[in-house]
Amino acid sequence: MKRDYLIKPFVGQHYPMISHGKGVYLYDTDGKRYIDGSSGAITVGIGHGVDEIIEAMIKQAKQVSFVYRSQFTSAPAEKLAKKISELTQGDLNWTFFVNSGTEATETAMKLAIQHYQEQGRQGKNKIVSRWMSYHGITMGALSMSGHPLRRQRFVSILEEYPSVSPPYCYQCPFNLEYPSCNTACATELETAIERIGAEHIAAFIAEPIIGAAGAAIVPPQNYYQRIKDICEKHDILFIADEVMTGLGRTGKMFAMEHWGVQPDIVALGKGLTSGYTPMAAAIASDRVMEPILQGSKVVMSGHTFSANPLSAAVSLAVIEYVEQHNLVQAAKEKGEYLMKKLTELQRHSSIMKDVRGKGLLIGIELSEIKSSILIQTAMRNGLLLYPAVAGRYGKEETGCLLAPPLTITYAEMDELVNILEVSVKETEQKLAACAAKEE
Repeated sequence: MKRDYLIKPFVGQHYPMISHGKGVYLYDTDGKRYIDGSSGAITVGIGHGVDEIIEAMIKQAKQVSFVYRSQFTSAPAEKLAKKISELTQGDLNWTFFVNSGTEATETAMKLAIQHYQEQGRQGKNKIVSRWMSYHGITMGALSMSGHPLRRQRFVSILEEYPSVSPPYCYQCPFNLEYPSCNTACATELETAIERIGAEHIAAFIAEPIIGAAGAAIVPPQNYYQRIKDICEKHDILFIADEVMTGLGRTGKMFAMEHWGVQPDIVALGKGLTSGYTPMAAAIASDRVMEPILQGSKVVMSGHTFSANPLSAAVSLAVIEYVEQHNLVQAAKEKGEYLMKKLTELQRHSSIMKDVRGKGLLIGIELSEIKSSILIQTAMRNGLLLYPAVAGRYGKEETGCLLAPPLTITYAEMDELVNILEVSVKETEQKLAACAAKEE
């Protein structure tokens, strides 16, 4: 047998070899076609093989692909930073470019801590986060993540940042119901701050909609306003991790717009380049940057490939494509259509417990079975889904995400739902057969 040299997600497991992609479809070298129902890892917002993006990449590559940020700036990076300031809310005007969502959240953490250090407040250096959250896989980002399954190997060397419960109305951690609960999940943040001491806390970080750590958990309407009020009361910065939700995915350019709340720092990634090249960003407000500008003038973060002109040019082309094709509004309308179809499918399913989300970020929570069974069945049938955890403590591998490119057509959504329906029925039949054997 041929040996492997590539460390894959599951070492030694066979994976299909990709050939090419076009639109919402991927094709392997055996000629099999898949609907990319998860945009890869909720990344390919504008679809595969878009000519305009490829042309922008080639044009920039012919000029210059890389310069080191300590030696040069570039027109694409400068233009992209300005464009992001125009797209974001309020005074979110300063962008630090990195290579991945993990690096973006970690840079956001560093910006928050440095904001207070530059004021001589070195003690404000902790980050508060939620359980059922995921902010990345490096030690800093994983410390902020309340994802028990991804933390478990490294718990002894991680910071104990996750402190508060998620806004998980479907399985409320307080056994309450909204709105009579008075948003206890938000109020818990104030309790955590009082216990830790606001003088020790630099920021609170949250995904606007919880992705892989909760299968598209959407908080109640007044949740983020309450969170923002608590942060302001205690002089704590609010970081929105929009790595998965940003750039139109939820039917708004940024998901926090659904609640009319402006964060102090935003982390972007994934859809920023739609996967055509690595690029992510941490965006800080004027208020966050002011003490740094008045002090050291140096943000203590950075990577070799930060702000490289090739990725910046691709990002500009992706944003232009999103705007020209009105994909933010399309995500809203198509998401409503897809949600209606999935809700109908749920009514006739014995394993689909809940369907939730916004725009084209939709989560499915299953009954007490591993979602990998459905995901593998769907893949055999030509549909790609993304795994997620769920359950009261975020430890159950019973969720999955459905998040196709924003360019998906209504006919393609019908095809997607048809494959999912077949896959759900096959999964139900397998479970029934297994149960019959045990009797």
